[in-house]
Amino acid sequence: MHARGYTRKRGERQTFPEHLPRERVVIEQPTACECCGGNRLRKLGEDVTRTLEVVPRQWKVIETVREKFSCRDCEKISQAPAPFHAVARGWAGPSLLAMIMFEKFGQHQPLNRQAERYALEGVPIALSTMADAVGSVSASLDPLLRPCHGGRAPAC
Repeated sequence: MHARGYTRKRGERQTFPEHLPRERVVIEQPTACECCGGNRLRKLGEDVTRTLEVVPRQWKVIETVREKFSCRDCEKISQAPAPFHAVARGWAGPSLLAMIMFEKFGQHQPLNRQAERYALEGVPIALSTMADAVGSVSASLDPLLRPCHGGRAPAC
């Protein structure tokens, strides 16, 4: 038997997932040669350095405008219905509520720490407001947790 030779593979650098968005930053090219000062430069190629970066979550306010109209004949005022909110008379959107609930119950992050972090991100939310939201969402989800069919498992 003859032993095969071993060729060492060159290590590959960390490749980033293809689904991540790419931002291309092109550094301004030189306008003159560093050595002689000539301005007849031509491109030979390029070197690309990849850096993995994270953009902090984005906060935004969604303003839903409901215009009012008045009938010129009967003077009745008409307006589209208000948008649905998961918490009655609340201002938190569904994604914000989901994030608060996930961080509280899924990541075991107390509400006071969440409130501190949101304030550092420029969005102060009162701890009592967050607690009210958790209570309202929990009450809304309660029917999903209650067993049906006389106390048996919730398989209905």
